Amino acid sequence: MADRGITAIPGVLVGHWTDPVARTGVTAVELPVPNVAVVDVRGGAPGVRETGVLEPAARQVPVDAVVFSGGSAFGLAAADGVVDELRLAGRGVPTPAGPVPIVPAAIIYDLAVGEATAHPGPEEGRAAWRSRSDGPVPVGRVGAGTGATVGNWRGVSHPGGVGSASVTVDGATVGALVVVNAAGDVFDLEGRSLTGGRPADVAAPGAVAGTNTTLVLVVVDGRVGDRGELRRAAIRAHDALGACLRPAHTRYDGDTVFVVACGEREVDVDLVQQATFVAVGRAVASAVAS
Repeated sequence: MADRGITAIPGVLVGHWTDPVARTGVTAVELPVPNVAVVDVRGGAPGVRETGVLEPAARQVPVDAVVFSGGSAFGLAAADGVVDELRLAGRGVPTPAGPVPIVPAAIIYDLAVGEATAHPGPEEGRAAWRSRSDGPVPVGRVGAGTGATVGNWRGVSHPGGVGSASVTVDGATVGALVVVNAAGDVFDLEGRSLTGGRPADVAAPGAVAGTNTTLVLVVVDGRVGDRGELRRAAIRAHDALGACLRPAHTRYDGDTVFVVACGEREVDVDLVQQATFVAVGRAVASAVAS
């Protein structure tokens, strides 16, 4: 049976808005609630929104959706459209003035590969949200990965894109969705090169600060201890980036990982962490395979 990707988890829906001419787009992911979420940013040039609420000291609130977008910092506005759609649906954290949707977002830099002024905004975010489904996740140059590239550290430009994969372990499913726009080259978990480059090259990355990023969303259909233990899964997700993107986590990348646990059944933390490593690694490979 083909891997459906992150939508193998019940209640997770994915929608894309794609502009193949301007080479940019938006990917919106609906999440089941209640849930617990964390974030781990390890790239040197991130572009993010609403991540403070996911920090360990913050009040724990459920996340309604996650938005990944092209357009650099301009593209963060795409989340506004998703927030408004959720508000109209009555979703969000209850407040005296009505529910407030929680929608973390992150962006990639794709302004140099298409039309620099055609960055996504609220309407494009709304379009991605309205296209969401629980079908197999479209991968490659779609949604937020439309203008993604990899291999720029060597002065070449190979297409990146959206990837997704899932792994079942201990009765739970771990799903990953990635947007691969890395300065480095892509390798699979077995070490095979998928975009050129040698696995152990030693050279200074030839990139421009802030122009590369890989974004990751991991969803676990199970309860994974506390936030600290869930963050360990985020660390393993970054381990997968380190294995599959060479180099990764440079000062030119904004590598960011979100991990969300949305199930009631408690699952083995160590198994989930390793399944996260595998799911993210496979998702990265699928992003450049199409």
